Amino acid sequence: MTGAAVQAPVIDVHGLNKSFGAKHVVRDLSLQVNRGEIYGFLGPNGSGKTTSIRMICGLLTPDSGNGTCLGYDVVKQTAAIKREVGYMTQRFSLWEDLTIRENLDFIGRMYDMADRRHAVDASIARLNLTDRQNQLAGDLSGGWKQRLALAACMLHHPKLLLLDEPTAGVDPKARRDFWDEINQLAADGITVLVSTHYMDEAERCHRLAYLADGRLLAAGTAAQVVAGQALTGYTVSAAQPQELAKRLRRLPGIEQVTAFGATLHVIGRDAAALTATAQAQMAQGDSRWEPLAPGLEDVFVSLMQTNDEGRP
Repeated sequence: MTGAAVQAPVIDVHGLNKSFGAKHVVRDLSLQVNRGEIYGFLGPNGSGKTTSIRMICGLLTPDSGNGTCLGYDVVKQTAAIKREVGYMTQRFSLWEDLTIRENLDFIGRMYDMADRRHAVDASIARLNLTDRQNQLAGDLSGGWKQRLALAACMLHHPKLLLLDEPTAGVDPKARRDFWDEINQLAADGITVLVSTHYMDEAERCHRLAYLADGRLLAAGTAAQVVAGQALTGYTVSAAQPQELAKRLRRLPGIEQVTAFGATLHVIGRDAAALTATAQAQMAQGDSRWEPLAPGLEDVFVSLMQTNDEGRP
């Protein structure tokens, strides 16, 4: 039987562990990411997202586990991985007393790029930085610093981008423009691993992984992650929603009660118990309940609560 060859995953790691002193930060992480895929990392602060990214790209050596990134061993061939990866940290880490062009030129020198000038010109043009190329990086707004950081990541033509909460602190338009660029990079065959707290950004990813306390709790497409948690939800309207919210949190089947404008979102995992509670509340005549399809944010909160309840 003939057919197209199946490409090996760009990232293929198994059982990665990392501790710092007594704190076990990443626990038995296994992950596969394909070429041209945007793969999102979700999880609360301290969940191990950044440590996982740094192990994958060769900046940290795992205590145990194995795997490959871009075909290189994540333990033994870290230098080779670093040459083909662009890593954008959460904190702006370029030189604020240099201009945009000077920053990119300096990075080109660090990579010993023979065609440095051409690469800098191309990177400036692609990220629409031409009119600002002689502006000091320290004078840029958050959105323009973000563009400069992405230009720096892409300067050496990496095959894999690792983005650690890249849009923290920038306005919605800058976030949207940034994601338009990321989607174009993925369409060009570049693989992107991105950590984020924004649910709208998570929904832009091809697949997601949710981490808490260093453990991978859920993975798949956004639809698969939502379906896998099997949550039930209602939108609830009432004359006094905040007073109702206090009462609802104590009732069977209810795990989350969140205010959304003048309404409440009520979420639970036990569909039968939540439905019975909804019917009982509607019978009292002081609230209106309508079915709601839970989303990623509801799943995010539910996973956090479940993880917290499971802690010793």
